[in-house]
Amino acid sequence: MKKISVLIPCYNEEENVVPISEAVIGIITKELPQYDYELVFIDNDSTDKTRELLRMLCAKNPKIKAIFNARNFGQFNSPYYGILQVTGDCVISMVADFQDPVELIPKYVHEWENGYKIVIGIKTSSKENPVMYWLRSCYYKLIRKLSDVEQIEHFTGSGLYDRQFIEVLRNLNDPTPFLRGIVAELGFKRKEIPYEQPKRRAGKTHNNFYKLYDAAMLSFTSYTKAGLRLATFFGAFCGGVSFIVAVIYLIMKLLYWDRFMAGMAPLLIGMCFLGSVQIFFIGLLGEYIMSINTRVMHRPLVVEEERINFDTPAGAQEEV
Repeated sequence: MKKISVLIPCYNEEENVVPISEAVIGIITKELPQYDYELVFIDNDSTDKTRELLRMLCAKNPKIKAIFNARNFGQFNSPYYGILQVTGDCVISMVADFQDPVELIPKYVHEWENGYKIVIGIKTSSKENPVMYWLRSCYYKLIRKLSDVEQIEHFTGSGLYDRQFIEVLRNLNDPTPFLRGIVAELGFKRKEIPYEQPKRRAGKTHNNFYKLYDAAMLSFTSYTKAGLRLATFFGAFCGGVSFIVAVIYLIMKLLYWDRFMAGMAPLLIGMCFLGSVQIFFIGLLGEYIMSINTRVMHRPLVVEEERINFDTPAGAQEEV
């Protein structure tokens, strides 16, 4: 009997972990009774009652498992690490707030049985803030044009991944993994399932401007050279313009030395403009250096505090 693993990362989801577990188990036992399953929660150091509820769920059902991180390791590391810990023939990753519909699970599995190693969900629309959806659309189109590799628009990471692809992820040994880009760059032939993103069932979203910016810059620095190339080209352009202006000023001063007043305004404007351009590109270069520095330090994806219903205790699992 094949085994399906369902991975659900969570952080302060006390209102959602019980309903999502019931919904996932219900749809698997009803529509996929021929499969064994495990439901794995990986908690990113929640500060509410999420962990208490997960302990209760694990005590009632041995097929529900939980990993508790020692602290919050971010929105990318924790799910990636969780994928590497499952024991099923495939893993389905989805969020705890029901914005990845559980009705997609049978569709994922059906396409998996048709031979696809990767089956992903693609948002065609969303019931969330339309402005945010539009901004994301603009971002995806921009990164797709700038990237050296294919980028998948409106893919959040939700989908089914075969055991073979899980082994690919394990061998990457990347301390700052960006799953969305890895699926596009290194994944097998995939099937895309369109869906409309529903509203969050309960609780507050944990995505703020900083987290969205962090995701955007991780994608930008990992899969594009555009920032560095833009700095080079723009610097060369500004240098050329400055040289031409300097030559014109010199000629004007030589020809009309007694009445041509250059003044300080052009000098100050030029200095401020070039200074701001330099600061901007130094910051952009810093993003690339920070990404390199994080990879060079090679810290673990997460540090576990506790795991429940696994055969191995926390700290005894294969090091990732």
